[in-house]
Amino acid sequence: MVNLRALKICFVFCRYRLDRQLTDFHQAPWWLHVVLFPLKLLPSKQSCKDAALRQALVSLGPIFVKFGQLLSTRKDILSPALAEELEALQDRVPPFPSSQSLEIIEANLGQPIPEVFSRLDHEPLASASVAQVHAGQLVSGEQVVIKVIRPGIKSTIERDLHLLTRIAGLLTRFWPTLDRLRLPEIVEDYHHTILSELNLQLESDNTEKLRQNWQGSGKLYVPLVYPQFSNSNILVMEKVNGIVVTDLHALKERQVNLRKLAHLGVEIFFTQVFEDNFFHADMHPGNVLVDASDPENPTYIALDCAIIGVLDTADQKYLARNLLAFFNADYRAVALAHIESGWVPADTDIDAFEQVIREVCSPIFGKPMREIQFAGLLLELFNTARQFDMVVQPQLVLLQKTLLNIEGIGRQVYEDLDLWETAAPFMTQWMRKQTGFAYFIQEMKNLAPAALAELPDLPRNLLFAAREIKQISLSQRQQARLLTTLKSDLQRLEKPRATKYLALAGLGLAIGFALVPQLDLKPEDGLLLGTIILGTIALYLLIRRP
Repeated sequence: MVNLRALKICFVFCRYRLDRQLTDFHQAPWWLHVVLFPLKLLPSKQSCKDAALRQALVSLGPIFVKFGQLLSTRKDILSPALAEELEALQDRVPPFPSSQSLEIIEANLGQPIPEVFSRLDHEPLASASVAQVHAGQLVSGEQVVIKVIRPGIKSTIERDLHLLTRIAGLLTRFWPTLDRLRLPEIVEDYHHTILSELNLQLESDNTEKLRQNWQGSGKLYVPLVYPQFSNSNILVMEKVNGIVVTDLHALKERQVNLRKLAHLGVEIFFTQVFEDNFFHADMHPGNVLVDASDPENPTYIALDCAIIGVLDTADQKYLARNLLAFFNADYRAVALAHIESGWVPADTDIDAFEQVIREVCSPIFGKPMREIQFAGLLLELFNTARQFDMVVQPQLVLLQKTLLNIEGIGRQVYEDLDLWETAAPFMTQWMRKQTGFAYFIQEMKNLAPAALAELPDLPRNLLFAAREIKQISLSQRQQARLLTTLKSDLQRLEKPRATKYLALAGLGLAIGFALVPQLDLKPEDGLLLGTIILGTIALYLLIRRP
């Protein structure tokens, strides 16, 4: 089956002339142009190469569509045109038969459906590549929705992921310049993302935790989960009603305060990232509803908590320091934050780094604050740092994707959204908490039990540490002397290139003639054999050459 799937991928590759994406890539190797040249004789179903890639992903099915959706968030590695084209991908899949859905629900409930649901709609509310959703009512009267994993989807995903992993590995192996795209890491990130969506128990746990974080806040409502009826294959939760956040006509008709709504979204995002360190990382418009029962004080409703982002303390401080420095136009502080956090090498030329950041950001800060795209600024930060060997980590890519969604929704709701008006006070207060005296005292309290446990061993550990430091210093001096000696020896052994080639030729011929009596060959065949050996050695050295 895998081989047939691979053949279909090759067919789609040729049919949509995806070779254009490869050969047009910067620094494409010459051999790739030669290998793919025959495809130039074939017609294409789509003249635009970016649109052709989108159509090819659609033809390969939902797993590749979802991969394209994930890839569209990597604006740090894609061209703007390609990213925009991939953003147009829609995960719309025909529903699977209701009879199968009911069988799965009943099997996972472990009891007949009528004992749990007084009503269960056969027609699904929605259907996607991984699951579909049915509406129903519990025997106790609560209105609910039941999410059901699509049958057989896990084996399909594993098969396609295996192929994607092999494709990414081969491209990176035979095309070294693609290494900066980190295709295997993108596929691995996708692997974790889609497997998270397959485990509805994980979504149930995420939903319950997010609900606890915001319960009673009057800002964000998360539906109630019924864990007694949920597991890894089905999820039963409260059915909620609201206005889709991008339905401006309905929001205006209800006279919702759009400015307050937009800024509330920003506040919720920064609270999730920096206070709770648990943020909803799939905030596209379909997963965000608005409760407009009080139009002057609207609130949000969050759906589909399968994908959750978490940052460690170092990542949080890195982002906070950079964002504050950016909006204070302190480019030196931005450069220092990157180096001190280890995101760029310690030997980076800080003056050059600062200058590049200044060149990128100065035009942005010439605009009114409300015209600055916050997420775009973060993206520029990542792209600029990449020139200095910065590798953007998956958790930051997830954050970037969420921020792009939040700001995009916010500006749709209220076009004059000044994201920094809400973010600046929050970030300043958060950083003050992280560096203030109260934070220091709290950290000391947290560390006190561990410190007291280590106290009896402290004198001995200090003594051993001093001895180890002395030993390390001695070893480093010995290694330095050894390296100096080796360098001198290599310089003495260095010969002119012609001499080396003559020595190589002599070695090959000597081996060839030495094998003549052993292999019962004629003397003239020794020359041929020696030449073959010489060529083999030369080819081996050529391959090994950096």
